[in-house]
Order: sequence, then structure tokens, then C-alpha cells
Amino acid sequence: MRTRVTELFGIEYPIFAFSHCRDVVAAVSRAGGMGVLGALYFTPEELELELKWIDEHVGGKPYGVDVVMPAKYEGADLGDAEELLGKLQSMIPQEHRDFLEGLLTEHGVEPSTETAGRALLGWTDQTARPQVEVALKHPIALLANALGPPPADVVELAHQHGVKVAGLASSAHHARKQVEVGVDIIVAQGTEAGGHTGEISTMVLIPDVVDEVGDEAIVLAAGGIGRGRQVAAGLALGAEGVWTGSIWLTVDEADTPEQAMPKLLKATSRDTVRSRAWTGKPARFLKTAWTEAWESEKSPGYLPMPMQFMLISDALRRISRSGDGELVTFPVGQIVGSMNQVKPTAQVVYDLMSEFIEATDRLNTLVNDED
Repeated sequence: MRTRVTELFGIEYPIFAFSHCRDVVAAVSRAGGMGVLGALYFTPEELELELKWIDEHVGGKPYGVDVVMPAKYEGADLGDAEELLGKLQSMIPQEHRDFLEGLLTEHGVEPSTETAGRALLGWTDQTARPQVEVALKHPIALLANALGPPPADVVELAHQHGVKVAGLASSAHHARKQVEVGVDIIVAQGTEAGGHTGEISTMVLIPDVVDEVGDEAIVLAAGGIGRGRQVAAGLALGAEGVWTGSIWLTVDEADTPEQAMPKLLKATSRDTVRSRAWTGKPARFLKTAWTEAWESEKSPGYLPMPMQFMLISDALRRISRSGDGELVTFPVGQIVGSMNQVKPTAQVVYDLMSEFIEATDRLNTLVNDED
């Protein structure tokens, strides 16, 4: 295949694969697409180890790194990361702490005997910048920002290192803001997507974004893309490639939590919900007792980013270790209904392209001139 994005990065297929698992990232890049490592859950030291491993296992193929530098969040003016963490922790209402503890007790989740874990991670500008610094020390081809336009100075810094920059957009208006700060690639993500996502469907969003910024930036289609026919649809709508995420949660190489995997494999496309129960901003997850509790009348409501995740981070770890399946949830898109079989990563890439070819061949037969 040849599109602007395959030529830009020298990749065989215009398939970008977001994953927090280094094995998946390397496998996709080796198979001809481009793996993109989500840096959010790693400290700078851990990220250094992850990227060093990818460098050694990617076979010289290009790969990217995805960070979270939200344009707006609580405490943006509170100083460095350590100061920010302390002040935000003190701002979490006791009502929310009591509700969460009551929910855990109701489901038999034992109290933790360990020191609190990393509650802030990369949800802020202050904590994401060290991740960017680490990433740019490696031969990455792409730096992506998952939530809003990246800071203009970060875009400039990446360009100085010869690294292209991508930004996710859920509307044509957001895409325009991304272009204004110098972003090279717009990931137009429809509401079907997993994780943080907007309200506009992929089918409507892609042509809107292409018409708005397609002459100024490369557009990738995202949201509900997990089949070759959907890849063909994204390109037919004007995109130069696709950005995928959910489908890599159920590949052989994935490090998806043991309790979440069977839920993902059994879920239908109706088993997700868009909720603020994880980060404080709307994101799509599996619908479980966790999401239902936070949506109930008993819920005290959500805290703004990043305080919501700070509140629940240790609870999520306790849930994972407790064996309680009812509270286990996971960010995933509506494509989860098609994710019912575990396959090697490379096979998923090849299946995408095989069905893409079948779909385009079928379309070509509809317009053949037999005269």
C-alpha cells in the first residue's frame, strides 16, 4: 500500500497500533505497521527500560511513543510534580474516599497493607515532560499526545529531533487547534473508540476532519476499527491510514490482566460505556459493577482530572489482586464485540490487510466498465 503516511515513515501498511505492551508494539512494527507505546503508566526510569527493549527487538523498524499532556486539568498551576501531587491529594473530598472504600468492602476487596502506589503517573504536563525527554533520547519516529493539543514547545522540540508529532482530535474544531501548534498527524477518533473519546461517530468525524485540515496534516481514522473492511472505510472517507488500539488487547503478546481477558473475549459491542469513572474525563470502558456504581444515585460524582484517577489508582490495584471479577473493568472500544479470539499480533496485521484487499476488490467490481 502507498499513502502519504506509509511514504512518510517507510512502513508497509498504514496501520498504527497503540499499546501499553512493548511486545505488541515491536511485533506490529516488525509486521509492517507502526507500534506506538503508551507511556502513561511508566515512570521515566521504567520508560527508559521499555524503549531500550523495543530498540533491541523492533528490527530497525519505526515505532512511536504516546504521552498524555492534557490542555486542561486540575492543578495545572500548582508547580512541580511533587508539589502538585501533595496539594491534589489534600483536595480529594472525604466523601469520595468513603464511597470508594464502601464499594470495595461491598465486593469483598481486602484493605491494602502496602504503601500507596503511583497515583499521578503521566496525567499532567509536569509528569509527562520527563517522559518526553526520555522518548526523544531514543530513535522514535513519532511522538503522539493522547489528550488535546500538545504544548507548542514540545512539538518544536520533537521536530528538532526529526520526530513527527501526532495529536488526537474528536472534532474538526479540535483538529484545527492541533494544526495550529504544528502537529503533523491528526488522529481523528470517533466515539466508538476505547479510552478518552468524544461524542461524534467515526463515520461522520473523518470526512469533517479531512475537509478541515487534510491539506495541512495527515489524517488517520480511529474509533471502531478492527477489521479490514473498516480500514477500507477509513481510507474511503479520506484518511491516509488508521489508528487502532482495542484489538491489541487480545493478542498473544498482550499483557492484558488475567481477570480482564475473558471479559474482553465475551463482551459484545453493547457492553461498553462512556464514563468519567476512571480519569474524570469521558472515556469508554467495559460496563461492569464499577462503572454502574459510579453512575448510581449513591455516587458522589466524579472528580476532575487528574484527581479521579488519584482517588482510585490503589483501589484498582486492590481489585486486580482480590480476584473479584465484578469490579474489573478496562478501557476498550465498541470493536470489543469482534475481539473473540486470541491471535498472534502479526496474524492480526495480516488479517486486517487481507480483508482490506477483499473489500477494495469488491468495491472495484461495482464500478468496472464492461463496455
